[in-house]
Amino acid sequence: MSTRPSAAVYRRRRIVVLGAVIVLLVLLIALVWALVARGSGGSPTPASPASSKPSPTATTPPATAPATPAPSADTSPTPTSTAGAGPVPCTPAAIQVTAVTDHDTYSADENPQLSISLTNRSTKDCTMNVGSSTQTFTITSGNDTWWRSTDCQQTPSDAIQNIKAGATITSSVPLAWDRTRSSVDTCTATDRQRAPGGGAAYRLSVSIGGIQSTNSVQFLLN
Repeated sequence: MSTRPSAAVYRRRRIVVLGAVIVLLVLLIALVWALVARGSGGSPTPASPASSKPSPTATTPPATAPATPAPSADTSPTPTSTAGAGPVPCTPAAIQVTAVTDHDTYSADENPQLSISLTNRSTKDCTMNVGSSTQTFTITSGNDTWWRSTDCQQTPSDAIQNIKAGATITSSVPLAWDRTRSSVDTCTATDRQRAPGGGAAYRLSVSIGGIQSTNSVQFLLN
């Protein structure tokens, strides 16, 4: 036959169970309160790295307009570029030099007027020194050289001339031959040997800038 616990024992058990429930409720309430307090900022939270140090943009200097880069070497016009380039120096292959006289025959009181004609045979304009410093006029009769313009030349000058492609230019002021024999030793002589007339034939050849004339033009002295 079993013995049942008394009413006092039941009461004590209920009290113990009730106390355990109360303790658990208290602990649960305390835990909930702590969580609520923490979420509402009740306790300080560690500062994040972003708030503990200045923001990178706070110390960065204000942006300024980028500096204009200096022009690189390859922005300069290249020496080989021909766009807008001026005329190049004339070459001997491009220039045809021709001796010119104002008449074929001269009377006894006429002095031959001598000129140089230049033709640019190339397809491009070119420049050339056409001054008296580059010119030579030579008059011969057979194998005899009678006169050279350089023998007694005074104050030779330079003159740079632009010659258009295909164009022909001629001396603006002809050079007169006084019909005497020249030499470097007779430049100051007042009486030089005169060239014979009476229908005697002479030839004029010229050169300019080292380019020899392609012809020698004949003329007669009466």
